[in-house]
Amino acid sequence: MILFYRVLTHLIYPFLFIIVFFRVFLKKEDPKRYKEKILISHFNVKRNYEQKLIWFHAASIGELKSIVPIIKKLNSDNNLREFLITTSTLSSSRIAKLEFKKMKNISHRFLPYDVDFLINSFLKMWRPNYIFLVDSEIWPNLILKAKKFGIPVAIINARITLKSYKKWIKFPKTSSKIFSCLKLCLASNKETKKFLETFEVKNVFYYGNIKFINDINENDITNLNSNKLINSPFWFAASTHKGEEELCLKTHCFLKEKYKNILTIIAPRHIERSEEIKNLCEKYKLNSQILNSDELIKTNVEIVIINSFGVLQNYFKYAKSVFIGKSTIKNLEEVGGQNPLEAVKLNCKIYHGWYVYNFKDIYEILEKNNISFKIKDHEELGRYLEKDLDPSQRKGREISEVINVLSNKTLVNTLREVNNFLLNETN
Repeated sequence: MILFYRVLTHLIYPFLFIIVFFRVFLKKEDPKRYKEKILISHFNVKRNYEQKLIWFHAASIGELKSIVPIIKKLNSDNNLREFLITTSTLSSSRIAKLEFKKMKNISHRFLPYDVDFLINSFLKMWRPNYIFLVDSEIWPNLILKAKKFGIPVAIINARITLKSYKKWIKFPKTSSKIFSCLKLCLASNKETKKFLETFEVKNVFYYGNIKFINDINENDITNLNSNKLINSPFWFAASTHKGEEELCLKTHCFLKEKYKNILTIIAPRHIERSEEIKNLCEKYKLNSQILNSDELIKTNVEIVIINSFGVLQNYFKYAKSVFIGKSTIKNLEEVGGQNPLEAVKLNCKIYHGWYVYNFKDIYEILEKNNISFKIKDHEELGRYLEKDLDPSQRKGREISEVINVLSNKTLVNTLREVNNFLLNETN
């Protein structure tokens, strides 16, 4: 099966150029750096081979943000190390640039596609001493090549869904061969731990989801529209997908009956849909504004559509109530849910639909602590928001305090295992 995979990826390789060029056209790839994914000549290796290199791969924004505290802690404990951070998405590359811009010993690159000769050259040129994969990033060629070169591989916040597990289990020998290469597995939930153990993986632990440990400093968060947000009743819908904005607009109309000057702020998961959402506002006869990062909210605007990346925290800081998207769409049931923890750490109540499979363990904890609530339609969401928007309901710190207890415990346990891994694999 491994041979088949390698042959298949070789055959697909020429078509990857077409796919990448098309994604560049759609502005989903970096127009200058996209070649890092497909051409050995653009790996752009810059490192000191006399120092140990720790490589972390996190596919997208959520995975990257979850490991930022770990990387910063490892770096502060030992600055004689170098770090290579690879990601797959354009948005995550922007976050990496922001988070590590002052750290000269940390480099960011896009991960090459998992084609045998690309991965072989990437490993030979960068020569990492350790590899940490994050979440569900199980790449057969990368893992098997790393074993061939004697590079220990760990996976942190490992996540295997039931759907993925059913695919892996169809090829038990191949699965065992790949997963047995992993020297350490820190599972993000109990279900994943159970799945990994069926593949007879050693050193499997569950200490909680590391997305709980994303550090947020409120003092670093600014918003050009802070006065407006402080002095106006508003609620925030984050990471919405197609179909969910209509629920938000219906909720807005529901709230207008009690709060005449209510402001609804929508941050779509894909900002290229901003014009589409504005057109939907016109259908509902609601005044809307597509808001860029350097603009003020206009007077008499009812719906604000966020048109910039990496600014959710700027609104979570001031919001009492947040609806998290990708949670009400039936055909996304098996991949539903977005990470609510940034909002929670900034003391927001969370509302969401029924489809949160990707983060069900997190939502269970939040629900147990009366931090998150399921809603079935716009009227139910509206009734919750009516109460939250009451001026007597002030935003406190109780929510973040509950989460910080879990966060600290998870960080301590995760760092202990990571440091043991680095120590044991050196000896």
